[in-house]
Amino acid sequence: MTFRIGPDDMEEIALGGAFLGTGGGGDPYIGKLMARSMMLEHGRDVEVVPAAGIADDALCVPVCMMGAPTVMVEKLPSGKEALAALRALEEYLGRKADYLICIEAGGLNSTIPFAVAAHTGLPLLDGDGMGRAFPELQMVSMTLHDIAATPMVIADDKGNSGVLNAVSNLWTERLARAATVEMGGAALVALYPMTGAQAKKGLLHGTLGLVREVGRTLLSERRAHRHPGDALIERCNGVDLCTARVIDIERRTIGGFARGVARLRGMDADHGREFSLSFQNEFLCLEDDQGRPLALTPDLICSLDADGGLPVTTEALRYGLGIRLIGLPADPQWRSPGGQDLAGPKYFGYAHPFQTLEELAGTTRAA
Repeated sequence: MTFRIGPDDMEEIALGGAFLGTGGGGDPYIGKLMARSMMLEHGRDVEVVPAAGIADDALCVPVCMMGAPTVMVEKLPSGKEALAALRALEEYLGRKADYLICIEAGGLNSTIPFAVAAHTGLPLLDGDGMGRAFPELQMVSMTLHDIAATPMVIADDKGNSGVLNAVSNLWTERLARAATVEMGGAALVALYPMTGAQAKKGLLHGTLGLVREVGRTLLSERRAHRHPGDALIERCNGVDLCTARVIDIERRTIGGFARGVARLRGMDADHGREFSLSFQNEFLCLEDDQGRPLALTPDLICSLDADGGLPVTTEALRYGLGIRLIGLPADPQWRSPGGQDLAGPKYFGYAHPFQTLEELAGTTRAA
């Protein structure tokens, strides 16, 4: 179903993206302001269309931010970098894009494409490559369907840009990450140029619609003076993982990523328990005080402020903050062997073999 997003709708998109972004993808507030500004400046809403009805030979291009979310807190994009990356890729390909794509349904990268769409007048496809946020460029459903990340354009706030061609999507990540570090830890990119036929096969469909629904649920529950956690668990078939307070946090920006571990002490029904929450841009592994996993990538670990119910990103974690963690099942493609190879616990160096949220919940109850 086609729908339109206007300036007043961006709050829903930003909140929904922040929740589904599993703590990563950058602060969506920045992208919300950029998108609203572009919509108002150009006097138009953004049209979101299903990929099923587009022409097979259409050119579809994702635009996104690459780098550590912690950097974006101080190094704000102007909005011109993503457009510059898109224009440079179009020039390299020798044709204009017909549709834009969100690379992930999370954080800043669920809002930046709306800004570019408002500037160019291009529609957005109702889908993305992750159904959440992941820290590396090759961790997208397009990789599972043999769609190449390159040619790719990377652009920074200083006006630098470059075209990258790589032998694989993993090499695209490695080379582009090195360039991003030299560009100050964050850059804007246009990549995975694909045909309409490839988009129909390679995208996770309907995710922007889900982002909007989640954002609406957050807003409506808060207006009713209810914590949105229960409603989101019901809407997204989720699992209540824990409610806890941050008692210690180790966080560092290294190699173009925000990496760290937060130590949590249980509150309310979880009083007397402790937890460990590990992240690399996104929340990837939650363990109890016995070292047993409660949730593992690629399933989603989503965080809400325990009091206000707003999403909490990794860069916003701080000592004393109370959070409620909710687990959501990943798209079935991520639970496949190929999905596990790309973004499972083993890839990130965790000792736990992947178990689904449903399996882990059963194990925990049995223990």
